[in-house]
Amino acid sequence: MRRDEFLKLCGGMMLATQLPNSVLASTIDSTQPLAELRDVRKIKIDVGATSPFSALHISDTHLTFADTRNDERKIKLAESRSRHFSKAEQCFKAAMRYAQERDLMLLHTGDLIDFVSEANIDYVAKEFRRDAWFVSSGNHEFSQYVGEAKEDAAYKQQSYNKVLGAYPNDLTFASRVINGVNFVAIDDVYYNITAEQHERMKREVERGFPIVMMCHVPLYTPEHCKVNLEKNQGKSAYMTGVPRHITDTYQQDPNRPASEQWRNRSVQQRADKPTLEFIAWLKEQPLLKAILCGHTHEFYQERFSPTAMQYTVAAGYSGCAYEIEFV
Repeated sequence: MRRDEFLKLCGGMMLATQLPNSVLASTIDSTQPLAELRDVRKIKIDVGATSPFSALHISDTHLTFADTRNDERKIKLAESRSRHFSKAEQCFKAAMRYAQERDLMLLHTGDLIDFVSEANIDYVAKEFRRDAWFVSSGNHEFSQYVGEAKEDAAYKQQSYNKVLGAYPNDLTFASRVINGVNFVAIDDVYYNITAEQHERMKREVERGFPIVMMCHVPLYTPEHCKVNLEKNQGKSAYMTGVPRHITDTYQQDPNRPASEQWRNRSVQQRADKPTLEFIAWLKEQPLLKAILCGHTHEFYQERFSPTAMQYTVAAGYSGCAYEIEFV
């Protein structure tokens, strides 16, 4: 990407401060020095690119803007959630600047926004107006009030078209070839992969390009699963495609009413048959060279298959990123 193209990309970075009556969750004090990324880990991935190129991989920014175009409940939600993500916008702008200065492509693997609001959507639409980005969806991309209801395909549909209109590529499944490398973004935000997504991935494999897959939730790998379970006191590993004998041990409260059983992690994250079939198939694909993901808010790397490592990036809202050289 040329520097002049990236400067154009960054042209809308002050949009949030211009939103009407905005609740700016990550308000920047212009008298203070600009934020810097806290932890950028440099890695090289051999993908068989026609010529080397580099990218900045970020995830889990969790912007929390709202204004009077939304109801009072949403504004209170923004005020509450902003306490968790107080430096989200500062870190996002720092990532933009870091990429600009180094002419890096930007890859984002979900949860750029923390919930659906007019102000969040406006902010994203302004940033993603140009095609210097490629993204995968996060579960928070479609969250209305964060944890207030069962999140599934029907829930997502309430805001899908509005959200999709602000992002640079399709959020269910998308591919983009860069220097002979096929970046494939796939939605696994509710811990499942559909049969239709599987068929579309098969067609991408048939194109013959080496593949870097992007998703929000890490796919099951044994050691990462163990680490997450220990960190979460056995309640959940927060990974897609975890074997049933493990998810059956997740948080369960049989005393919840039937209408609230979805709140149990053992229900939310139980892998269905299409998901398990997809992961088993994906492990056998020699063209898969890497998986980029986020969701857990911590760095982790583990081999997924004989030809592919999985790289989980820590939280963007705390200034973390991978700087990746693809060769």
